[in-house]
Amino acid sequence: MQDVFPNELSLWQKRGALLLDVRSPVEYAAGHIPGSRNLPLEQLLEHLSELKSPIVTICATGSRAGLAAEVLEYEGLEVGKLVGGIQGYAAQGYRLERSHPEPPFHPQEAPCS
Repeated sequence: MQDVFPNELSLWQKRGALLLDVRSPVEYAAGHIPGSRNLPLEQLLEHLSELKSPIVTICATGSRAGLAAEVLEYEGLEVGKLVGGIQGYAAQGYRLERSHPEPPFHPQEAPCS
């Protein structure tokens, strides 16, 4: 697992990384990184076979993202964890989107490289 700082996120996106926000749908709707997909941590195991590298995990402060990243790395995926989470990202002046809670995760809708 690699630490990904907010200023490095665009490099991962250029490589086609899936930005995987593992917070609840309500948290995600309140503010998320543009282009990210919501898959709550408690549903991660159900979708493991559908995920492909590279992936950057995201949560509020970094702890849930770290757990998700460990699971994904164990499964052999290339994964990074956003350091400081959404709070750190926003604190550095990066823009968040707000929305209504998203429908369930569907990997075929994830950005492709």
